[in-house]
Parts: sequence; C-alpha cells; structure tokens
Amino acid sequence: MRPRSPGLLLLLLCGLRAEIQEEAIRAMVGSDVWLSCTYPEGNTFDLNDLYVYWQISVPGKQNTNSVVTYYLSGNSSAGHVNNHYKDRARLSLDGMKQGDFSLHLHNVTPQDEQKFNCLVFRKSLELEKILEVTVTLNVAANYSMPVVSGPSQDEELVFTCTSTNGYPWPKVYWINKTDNSLLDDALQNSTVSLNARGLYNVVSVLRIGRSPPVDVGCCIENVLLHQNLTSSQTEMFMGTKDSITEDPVDDTQDAVNPPVLSVLAVLVVAVAVAVATGWLCRRRCPDRSYAGAQAARPELELTEHV
Repeated sequence: MRPRSPGLLLLLLCGLRAEIQEEAIRAMVGSDVWLSCTYPEGNTFDLNDLYVYWQISVPGKQNTNSVVTYYLSGNSSAGHVNNHYKDRARLSLDGMKQGDFSLHLHNVTPQDEQKFNCLVFRKSLELEKILEVTVTLNVAANYSMPVVSGPSQDEELVFTCTSTNGYPWPKVYWINKTDNSLLDDALQNSTVSLNARGLYNVVSVLRIGRSPPVDVGCCIENVLLHQNLTSSQTEMFMGTKDSITEDPVDDTQDAVNPPVLSVLAVLVVAVAVAVATGWLCRRRCPDRSYAGAQAARPELELTEHV
C-alpha cells in the first residue's frame, strides 16, 4: 500500500476509535522530558509496518490537529511538523522496534503545556490503530525570591513586592510577621504580566496605615510546584511619619558634641573674665585716662564757631 500524506491520513484517523490511555506529567521550563507511549504487550515491530504520530489540538479549531512529529517508513517528517517543535521533538527508532513510541521533547517551554496524543497504526492490518495514548504536560518554572521595597513617604505605608520568571500564574500573599497572620487582600493590588520568555512577572503593592507597628513579608505561591517563597527582607516601621528618616542618624555626632561644648564654654568664660578685668581696670585708672575725651571737646567747640 502506498503511504498516504500525513495530512490526509490524519483526516482518516478521526473516525477510528480505540481505548485511550491517559496520564499527566510535569516538566520544568528549559528541561528535557519523555512523553511515554508504549505498547503494553512488549511485542517487537517492523518499522516498515508502522505509522506513528504525535499531535496536539489546534487552539480555537475543533477537530483540527497539528503534528509534533511522526514516523512513516521512507518519508521525512521535516515538512509537516509544527514549527514550534521542529528540531525539538524526536522518536527513537530502536525504541519503536521494541514497542516504545515515546516522544523526547527538548527544551520545554510554557507553550508546551497541553495535551499530546500518540497514535500508532499498522499498515499490515489495514491501518488499524493499535495504540492511542494522551499525555497531559504541565509546565512549571520557579519564581525568583520576592523582594520587598519601601515604604514610600506618604500618609500611609506603601510596600512593593517583585518576583519574576515563574510559571504558572502565581498567588500572592502579604504576611504580618509579628503574628504570622495574612493581611487583608483588600490592602494589596497585584499585577501579573507575561514577559518575552512566556513566563510571568508579578508586582504587588501593599498599602497600610502607619499604626500600629508592622513587620511585613511577601509570599509568592507556585501551586503546581507546591512551593511558597517568602521575602527574606524584613522591615519594621513604627506608626508615626517622623520615625521614618531618609538618612540614619550618625552616632559619631554625639561623641563629638561634648568636647565642642566644653571648648565653647572655656572661651565664653575667658571672654567674660577679660571683660570684667577691663572694667575693673577702667574704674581704678587715674583721671588722665579721660584726657583724650576732654581734649576733643575744644575741637568740637571750635568747629561749631567756624
């Protein structure tokens, strides 16, 4: 029988039904993963008697599939594979001879999170489907350790928590570390965005009053990995605005001020003694000490008569 084109064969396969094996696995972004598809009876197979397909559903198009990779004896799969999986998905020829039709997927991305269908047919049985397996691939990536900055100088305390490059969508919690209680969700506003790598960045802003004292922490939960990351930075802020300063007080100033005050005190005393001494001296001096002032008076009088 002459091999049919992959696209035409996929249309013919839609009407065939068989018992479907299903499983779910998890893979980290950037890792390699095996999607299992094995014949349960452990038979050996002739590669020339096999049609093997791995495919995914096209989002938004019902009953439309996209080829991840496939094997047809005497045919190349390069021209029919989804570009997203080109050079990333492969089958093992030696494995297929032993009934192992598993898919090796290289460098997992967030876009790989979907259902993969493995279909195996035998040409000698008039294209009877002998195996169908559906593998649900869940993708995960670790978020960076959350970093808390703030507070801003405002009528209330405003903290900002940032964490990046995680997957799937995160859950964000703010914690009062004083008693390890969760702060009210109404106090926070979180924004999650998709970056160029297809991963999520999260920025959460917390607004709370200045009183009572608060010691806050930010927690990012990755549900798929059962992982909680809590900010290592701990900030304690009291209830008044005056208690928050731009620059810390330099304790060395207190060590310098006492000597300075002592020197100033000595100078003041010295000036006071000098003034007192001059005053006493003036009291005790003879009348000639005023001669200069007396001599000036005739000149003034002469000037008045000119």
